[in-house]
Order: sequence, then C-alpha cells, then structure tokens
Amino acid sequence: MPKTSSEPAQGHRRIHLHGPTMGTRWSARCDTPPGLDADALDLALADAVAQVDSEMSPWKPESDLNRLNRAAPGQWVALPAGILEVLTRAVYVSRLSNGAFDPAAGALVDAWGFGAARDSPDAVAIRAAARAAHYPAHQALELDAAAGRARKHASLQLDLCGIAKGHAVDRMTGVLRRHGVRHALAALDGELRAVGSQAGDEPWAVAIESPEPGRRSVHGVIELQDLAVATSGDYRRWVQVGDVRLSHTMDARRAAPVRNDVASVTVLARDCMSADAWATALLVAGPHEGLALARRMDLEALFLLRRDGRCVELGLGRFAGGRATTPMARHPVPAAQ
Repeated sequence: MPKTSSEPAQGHRRIHLHGPTMGTRWSARCDTPPGLDADALDLALADAVAQVDSEMSPWKPESDLNRLNRAAPGQWVALPAGILEVLTRAVYVSRLSNGAFDPAAGALVDAWGFGAARDSPDAVAIRAAARAAHYPAHQALELDAAAGRARKHASLQLDLCGIAKGHAVDRMTGVLRRHGVRHALAALDGELRAVGSQAGDEPWAVAIESPEPGRRSVHGVIELQDLAVATSGDYRRWVQVGDVRLSHTMDARRAAPVRNDVASVTVLARDCMSADAWATALLVAGPHEGLALARRMDLEALFLLRRDGRCVELGLGRFAGGRATTPMARHPVPAAQ
C-alpha cells in the first residue's frame, strides 16, 4: 500500500510507492495532485517494471531475451517494442564505446557466477567463455525495429543487466506522467529519474554513495530536476579470488571481470537508459580511456578512483571541480549501485 508522508507545498500530497522487482526494489516518491488514485498508480508502476522483467530477465526462461538467446544464428525472432528499444540503445553504446559496453557478454557473466546459470565462478566455464570467439553486439546483432524482430549473426549470449533497469525507470516516469504526476522521483537500484522538481520547486536531492564495500555512506549529493542519474561501481557485487576482489561487471574485450582504478562512475542524462549504459561503459573503459570517451560523447560524469588508499574525483560537465555535488542535504535519496 502507498505510504503517505507530510504534506508538501502547493496542496500536493507526498506519497512513497515501492515494491520488489529484478532481485531488488523499485520506488517512486511523488507529490501528487488532489484526487489522484494512489492505488491505481501503485499497480501501474508495478506492472511497468514487471513488464520489463518479463521481457529482459536472464533468470526467466521464457523471457524475450532468452528466446533470442536460444535462437540459432540467422533466425529472425519477433520481439516486443520495449526490448527492441533497449537493444537499439545497447548496440549504439556498444559501437560508440568500442565494446566497453557490450550486452553480448552474457556467457562471461554466467561463467563468473553473476548470472542465472550459477552463483559462483566455474573454472571450466570461465575458460570456455574466454576461449570462444567473441563478437560484440554492435557487430553480431541485427535489429529490424520496423518489423519488430532481431537476429544474431553469430552464436552469442545477450545480457541486458547494464541497461534494463535504467529503461525500467524510464517506463516508470512514463506511467507517472500519464497519471498526471508532475513532481516525482523514480528509482530502481542505482538508477533514478526526476519528473520535474518537488512540488515546492526544490530539486530532488540524491545521494552518491562512497564506494566502500560492506558499508553505506554518502560521498556527496546531487540535485535533479527533469534529469536522470545512474551509478555503476565495483563495491556492491564482486567475487573474491585469492586476495583479489573482482567486480561483477565484465570487460568482454579482455574476457574477464573489469579490473582498473575506477570504483564507481555516475552519469547524468535526459533518460535513465542512456545514463545506465554509459555509466557501465565508462566503468569498464577505465580512468584514461573512459575520461576520453566521456569527453568525446559530451557526457556529464563523475569518476571515483582508488588512488594510494584515497578516493579521488574526476568530473566532467556539472561534475567538473565538484560543482554538482555537496557534502550533504536534508533527506537525500540514495543512489546506490
């Protein structure tokens, strides 16, 4: 059921809607106009994220993603508009990032125990995935959006976990607007998107976490208004191999988990799907290639690097010189990876 908190400005009612999805939780903080049916909105938001999960989950055998994964190379597969939109953006970011973002890394994700196949690394599967010929998605996947179909030109296993949650947030904001909500903050894990400002015209305060494994603390706070943010990092999901901690994010170009100085990357964009994909791409690309890529694509990004036991910032756009972040704000919403 919706949770109602204190009354915001301009006669709106503040509600907080939330529910489980994709192994985590979605949420929406809304300043709603008089007469809005909060229960109907709650159901519509839950349906929107459930739809994304049914289309793009690697854990659901009958998802549209897994239907495409099981199809033989050259075979056209009919797909819904939502997953085709995500695949189109994924291929675009894959090409422009030279494969740093690569949704065709599904076999590696599974081999290292982060996918649906297993929950711990498997040495045999890791060797097989590393030795297999790899074709990035922008080379091996053909999309026909007009006909609602896609086909692979090589054997590959797709994984959309680096972009699907951002797309789910975008779908949530569409639901909010269709229900007449003009002041809201939609969130799913480290992906958030603001619909307007708060009803009192203040932007939404969102916390950027310090990239510290095992504890949650705030590194800084950013303010959102009609803007999306996504954070990718190595500090929430990893596998320990000897004395080395390896991230859940795969670098398909190296056929291994990403391993560089970048602890997290936060990206601002107009839509959350783009912010999500680019945050992953920059994390994989690393501090030098990633910073050059962000500059080339005119991205607003904050890199948090581990250097000599310290957390070092590199920022572009509104993050340059730390201008977009403040040490703390009242009741910030966490943007945890």
